[in-house]
Amino acid sequence: MFEDNYLLRTRTGREIYDHISDLPLVDAHSHVEASRIAENRGWDDIWEAEGATDHYVWELMRRLGVPEELITGPAPNREKWLALGRIFPLCAGNPVYDWIHLDLRRRFGIETPLGPDTAAEIWTHTKEVLSRPDMRPRELLRAMRVEVLATTDPPGADLSAHRRLADEFRDVKVVPTWRPDALLRVGEPGWMEEVQRLGEKHGMDVTSLRGLVDALEADHAEFARHGCRASDHALLEPYLPEVPEGKAARAYARAMAGGELSRDDSAAIRAHLMYRFAEMNAAAGWVMQLHVGAMRDYRDSLFLSLGRDSGGDVADHRLDLVGGLYEFLNRFDGRLAVVIYVLHPAHVYTACVLARAFPEVYLGAPWWFMDNPYHMREYLELVANVDLLSLFAGMVTDSRKLLSYESRTIVFRRVLADTLGQMVEEGRMSLPMAQKLAEHLAYRRPKELFFSHLG
Repeated sequence: MFEDNYLLRTRTGREIYDHISDLPLVDAHSHVEASRIAENRGWDDIWEAEGATDHYVWELMRRLGVPEELITGPAPNREKWLALGRIFPLCAGNPVYDWIHLDLRRRFGIETPLGPDTAAEIWTHTKEVLSRPDMRPRELLRAMRVEVLATTDPPGADLSAHRRLADEFRDVKVVPTWRPDALLRVGEPGWMEEVQRLGEKHGMDVTSLRGLVDALEADHAEFARHGCRASDHALLEPYLPEVPEGKAARAYARAMAGGELSRDDSAAIRAHLMYRFAEMNAAAGWVMQLHVGAMRDYRDSLFLSLGRDSGGDVADHRLDLVGGLYEFLNRFDGRLAVVIYVLHPAHVYTACVLARAFPEVYLGAPWWFMDNPYHMREYLELVANVDLLSLFAGMVTDSRKLLSYESRTIVFRRVLADTLGQMVEEGRMSLPMAQKLAEHLAYRRPKELFFSHLG
């Protein structure tokens, strides 16, 4: 399992992978907390490191009938790990099976597959290893050759951890990414508190839409001072018509007064703010990332019992990317770099033709339900044949687990090498050309697109 030919179907693919396997890691999108790295705070046990924050793990355990008590509930971590071990052989073929086994092999030296007969032994061994100084976040990032890591942070976030890391941890550049999604949940529980918190941080009156935009501009500038050069936005429906400021301002006033909002009111505020975000990004030279098509918290029982982002999410294929993004992409044509991440395979082709029409629109990495070997191959082939593979934005880990940074990158790089190797075998390019392209996509391309300011 996971031998030298893992995910590599040809000798040519193996040669290409050997050329890129030791390149530094550059990650433009993750959910790792900067505070953990700043404090260099390790993990007490393998469940905390591998399962406690991973929605992918939770979903598979629920799928196989594990009680919630042993997933997100009050059960001891050892019992949760043993529960994962009992069902883990049934996860073979899913990328979670690959990632966790790669983590166990590369970070703990464990070759034995996780299962009901091995989970207890693995628990004991990993607990001992995790207590070592070399298993703390900063040491792990160095060992995994991570060069740049982008966190994901809301407006108004405390960036003191990023400041500390910039001073103390020069080996790895840890930069924030500005993600104002919470401010687009107009009228939902907690929305007004987020707005007021932002105003209080910057000492600004946010009772008017203009005041909110002023506070957002101040926050955007603060993020820029901490090395941020990208924003990130989750959009279920990418319908972004430009809305007159007066219409949006009136809707915002009703929202702040606690009045009842129509769907059109909420949509007007969201669309207006998205255009303001884009204007800020264009002026600052930032990249704007659009994560499109995730219907979050779809399973009501999970949302009601555990709250937002508890793992009950699905992909929606009913999107009109062409119509929805028409005004937005044309408004910022030539002024703004946009990276589109789509969640459903049905949207990859449309995203490719949009990128082909707009020179500064790029395809992001296969995301979430598509960050597996099957869809990665399909995705890379489609981008290569419809758009330009050389302009693909590159791999992101999208990881909530620092321990899996290297494993997720290994899977992508092997699939990339395998895909290019097939093209060489078919006579579509030379081996030196494929090696050069692999190096570009695995390292240089994302660094140039997202982090050129870091040198």
